[in-house]
Amino acid sequence: MIELTKKEQEALLIIYKDVSGFYNSNSLSKELGITQVGAMKLLKRFEKNNILISKRIGKSIVYKINIKEEFVQKLIAFALINEAGKYQRWKDEFKSINKKERIVLFYGSASRDYSHAKDIDIFIVINKKDFQEVSKELEKLQSILPKKLHAIKATREDLAKNIKENNKSMLEIIKTAIVLYGYDEYMEVINGFAGF
Repeated sequence: MIELTKKEQEALLIIYKDVSGFYNSNSLSKELGITQVGAMKLLKRFEKNNILISKRIGKSIVYKINIKEEFVQKLIAFALINEAGKYQRWKDEFKSINKKERIVLFYGSASRDYSHAKDIDIFIVINKKDFQEVSKELEKLQSILPKKLHAIKATREDLAKNIKENNKSMLEIIKTAIVLYGYDEYMEVINGFAGF
């Protein structure tokens, strides 16, 4: 098993969550705010340790997650849980929505800078039969939250279909969202799109 620095965990999640793209040292350096040389070292270390796989496209070499490796899936799960740990307030806030087989994603301006956000965006993946129950729970939450709650509800099939169809807003949510609950369920969907 490989130990990851905070920057490496961040890089791993950036590459993993961007299901429609792939990265080279130039694009990763911009996302991470590090030099191209630093990004290339990171990519090469990940490839050497079987975390990433590379592919030549034209003159450049691009990388994606080596999702078939079980230890890579464990690293991603750890990084997702670690990332969500920084959002404990929101985990507590939306705990009542969390149930088996549900995914709760927190995204948008409130996830980046709550004090300047106009609303609170969450995306909930649920079974169709739970739509009403979740809607009632969201109404309760809205009555106690100081800002407007903007919640999108979808089934797992809807989520996969939107990714497959390259729905730009869905891809942006996945790319930037914090997984508050349902890491395993989230990864079951995303893993199907994470590799080449």
